[in-house]
Amino acid sequence: MSRHCTFLVVGGGIAGVSCAESLAICCANTSIVLVTESSIVKSVTNLVPVARYLHKFDVREKNVTELSAGIATIVDQLAHINSQKHWAKTKSGLIINYRFICLCTGGAPKLFSTRQAEHVERIIGIRDTDSVLELQRRLASAKDVLILGNGGIASELAYELRDVNVHWVIKDGHISATFVDPGAAEFFQLANKETETEQEPAATTAIKRMRYSETLPTEEEEELQSKRGAALGPDWHRNYDLSGASGGLGKNLLKVYYKSHIEHLKQLPDDGTLGVTLKHEDDTLEQLSCDFIVSATGVQPRLDYTTDLPLQLAEDGGINVDDMMRTNLSDVYAAGDVCTAAWMPAQHWFQMRLWTQARQMGAMAGRSMAALHEGETIYQDFCFELFGHVTQLFSFPVVLLGRFNGQGLGRDYELLVRCTRNKEYIKFVLQNGRLRGAILIGDTDLAETCENLILNGTDLEPYGDDILNPNIDIEDYFD
Repeated sequence: MSRHCTFLVVGGGIAGVSCAESLAICCANTSIVLVTESSIVKSVTNLVPVARYLHKFDVREKNVTELSAGIATIVDQLAHINSQKHWAKTKSGLIINYRFICLCTGGAPKLFSTRQAEHVERIIGIRDTDSVLELQRRLASAKDVLILGNGGIASELAYELRDVNVHWVIKDGHISATFVDPGAAEFFQLANKETETEQEPAATTAIKRMRYSETLPTEEEEELQSKRGAALGPDWHRNYDLSGASGGLGKNLLKVYYKSHIEHLKQLPDDGTLGVTLKHEDDTLEQLSCDFIVSATGVQPRLDYTTDLPLQLAEDGGINVDDMMRTNLSDVYAAGDVCTAAWMPAQHWFQMRLWTQARQMGAMAGRSMAALHEGETIYQDFCFELFGHVTQLFSFPVVLLGRFNGQGLGRDYELLVRCTRNKEYIKFVLQNGRLRGAILIGDTDLAETCENLILNGTDLEPYGDDILNPNIDIEDYFD
């Protein structure tokens, strides 16, 4: 059983769908096949510009039948690629002959590993819709939950869980360290405390969207359950009831354990809960108990298929790609969480495995393949000139620009901060009088201004600390 196509895209996440849709626009009359392990795929919707090159968007779940007419879909899993003969084989045995292939297989959660096999089932990772449904099922009977990790999903869970005691174990000295600095973390915590004391628990936000069921063959469901889903979108927690069994608590009772890690696990004989021994930075130990552990310590590139020739991998396990998203194998491209940017990055850009970059890389890979097929020359998209990410943490809108935490700048930079309690937090990262990065929390309306200042390299030294003076409207001045 075989099939032929010009473009083969593997993966139904944001990167894969963005790549396929980009190809459908650039090469409308060519055959495009999308191989996805689920009949539900992720696509970008409600794309809204926040600045000239920065956008915020929602991630919508689509049935594969809703994709563009020019995109054919196969619900299956990639097993092997023969890059020399240009064919790929799926787990079901289907051979797909292609001209170009793009790997967008995403990442797999880095689960906390324990040598005690009996405790493995008490540890879950949050990555896709299936894993959130499993979390929801376990929460229904849980009174205590331990969250391990300090990134976006861990932060969202710590804030969104209701009617349950939450133990948040982090290796850093402040919360949400993946995105923000200690000052912003303190801003979030103070705002959260004030909201808890002043307001009743907020009603669950209703999001109107189509809901779908998956159509995987029954015999394959169990095998693919932990692998098949694409990454969650920015508003994933609004679609689920994340309430525990301790009815009446409303907001969760959150305790944060800083600079700590799990030393040992054991099942307690009295109530069957999981006994956890934490080790702190000062080598002291602390005992606590929970019903289960949510491991949210990031993702690792997912490469559960073989190739005839070895793919060149980076130190983090991702597939090395150049500025056109090409791998070291002929006519094999990669995009999203599965790849690692191996080109010389622009001054204000670096890679983070985020929805934003998955969309950008997928679209870039599609344009790159289309250009080669049409015999055209293109250049890397301008979005790779400046790191930008729009998200929401603890109910506040957050914009991250450039080297927002001084990444790669060593100690040769200075910080300017303006904070209005429970309203906004603004941090500028300056180097030699030029703005190199910014964190904007709250409705600051400064995203486009900061974008311009970073890209133009405007000398801000003459303005000194007044650049963040609340009595000076820098948005009007510099725009």
